[in-house]
Amino acid sequence: MQIRLTLLLLVFASALFADGPADNIPAKVRRIPPPGVKIPDADRANLTRELATLGKAIDALGKNEHLPDVQIYYNAVRYALDYDEFHKETEVKNAYEMLKVGGERARALAEGKTPWLAQTGLVPRGYVSKIDGSVQPYGLEIPKTFDPKKKHRLDFWFHGRGETLSELSFLTQRSKSPGQFHPADTVVLHPYGRYSNANHFAGEIDALEALAHAKKHYPIDDERIVVRGFSMGGAACWNYAVHYAYKWAAAAPGAGFSETPEFLRVFQSEKYEPAWYEKKLLRLYDCTDWALNLTNLPTVAYSGENDKQKQAADIMALAMKKEGLDLVHIIGPKTGHAYHPEAKVEIERLLDPIVAKGRNAYPKKIRFVTYTLRYNRSFWIRIDSMGEHWEQARVEADWEGDHIDIKTKNVVRLTVLFDKTPLPVGKNFTVTLDGKKLQAIVKPTADPADGSLVHYFHKKETGWENAIHYKDPQKLEKRHLVQGPIDDAFMDSFVMIAPTGTPMNEKVGEWTAAEMEHALEHWRRQFRGIARVKKDVDVTSADALAHNLILWGDPSSNAYLRKIADKLPIKWTNRGVEVGSKLYEPGQFVPVLVYPNPFAPKKYVVINSGFTYREYDYLNNARQTPKLPDWAIMDIAQPRTTRHAAGIADAGFFGERWELRSK
Repeated sequence: MQIRLTLLLLVFASALFADGPADNIPAKVRRIPPPGVKIPDADRANLTRELATLGKAIDALGKNEHLPDVQIYYNAVRYALDYDEFHKETEVKNAYEMLKVGGERARALAEGKTPWLAQTGLVPRGYVSKIDGSVQPYGLEIPKTFDPKKKHRLDFWFHGRGETLSELSFLTQRSKSPGQFHPADTVVLHPYGRYSNANHFAGEIDALEALAHAKKHYPIDDERIVVRGFSMGGAACWNYAVHYAYKWAAAAPGAGFSETPEFLRVFQSEKYEPAWYEKKLLRLYDCTDWALNLTNLPTVAYSGENDKQKQAADIMALAMKKEGLDLVHIIGPKTGHAYHPEAKVEIERLLDPIVAKGRNAYPKKIRFVTYTLRYNRSFWIRIDSMGEHWEQARVEADWEGDHIDIKTKNVVRLTVLFDKTPLPVGKNFTVTLDGKKLQAIVKPTADPADGSLVHYFHKKETGWENAIHYKDPQKLEKRHLVQGPIDDAFMDSFVMIAPTGTPMNEKVGEWTAAEMEHALEHWRRQFRGIARVKKDVDVTSADALAHNLILWGDPSSNAYLRKIADKLPIKWTNRGVEVGSKLYEPGQFVPVLVYPNPFAPKKYVVINSGFTYREYDYLNNARQTPKLPDWAIMDIAQPRTTRHAAGIADAGFFGERWELRSK
């Protein structure tokens, strides 16, 4: 769908290109975020003094659920001072303003007051992330019509790329600048997204955590939540739309990118052929592979006619067409990387009645694909086990009366679940799975997380059968949130475990120490948190149950790794690294891998790796995808690059039982 208008352009948002040909030289890759500007010594001294005063006020408050609403201001200035992140001279003035607001909130909390909770307009908020315990900011726009006694529509707005978008810059924006759209009586939530990563990985979890926090303090209507954004934020919107389609009433992506291979061919001159496992892992964030999931999610895309990023919606439209779906695509004529004013009006005209009606939580037809159990649910269908990860798993389900007909591909275990019971309790119903009819009965589940009705099915050699509850199977297997790859471990609570012993080999010890230092530094720079660190000798069983453990060193230097070494499918001894029948000599080769913790199988252990994309990929958000699968053997005799930590001698995925397998 197009609109033809003749008004002038509305120019805004980030630049079209995240990087250019001169930047795509790994040896000369520029720093992201860039170094800051020098600020006057007097201001640095004054800000340091005022920051210390705010820090003492925070310490005096003790435990308080609203403390993060003060800490966001403290952190914004602290990080700018400590990490050279004043990117403009004008940000010095902003820092003083942040400390003033933080002090006002601290004094109010000391008196037992939280006036900002009743504030309308622009309201910065903060929460403590489960991932690393860091305090993360987000912004709210509270409408003047806000009524705490009724539920309100909420729209996400995912921001565009900003290489200098520090916490200080973000909070300044969220304190002074309203967003692009202001639907009537709507709360608008602006996630920080942990900086500028297109809401990938920890950035993805950020929006979900911010929403959960906002819902604790504001009455939000779960049936009227919209995901939307522009440029890099449009890319984020596509991802939330296809991965969590059942959560939203509508999606409205603008520009951005929706997949990696074709986008990069348009936006960068250098050709880079990814490894076979990287190609598979592109499926994590290539939304074209997930287009079927928009079957029950109304989506209104926008592009400027002259914007190269129109490619994102065009390629999604083609992918949807292959699945029999049509994309509503508003195009601003003669417009570049911006919203056309009248296009904005048209988008709202289409979205408002859809959102007013609310999402359909129980569609009669479900069409669902996934490539990983991280994204395993579509409305009342959940996939609990796959035949093979990173190959398409597909479910097509039709519900009519007391019968459900389901067709599957690459699915081994499946659950029908309803958060509310649309079928009468005690009533028999039938489910036909790939042609096999099974009898079931509506009965409440003992697990509130599953909802009011849940029924399990397991595919065996003879076909589908009814199954009992299998959330905790006896056999080790890939399951939701414990399915790899390595990067998945950094989307939940994790702790870096530092070695205290002597390494088997000096070169290995030096390499693992340098990689741990790199992981800590780049976690802060790219995902804006201070990773928790604990010594290997201090790790407790409670730590293993609560966190993914990121183990650095080797079985000689790291006590926890030594405890689990014989329980891992890749063996690491003084003889070398043993992968099946292959033996890699010690001193040159180091294994990196993700695996269920043998002592806490609902959590991971990761050996010698942080998130797997590196400096070169920071330049273009479409390249910020997993670069390693479940395991890899690093040849540390080969030098580090801005793409990889070392040479890669071998790599692969574990099987569905976490076993070694041939490619």
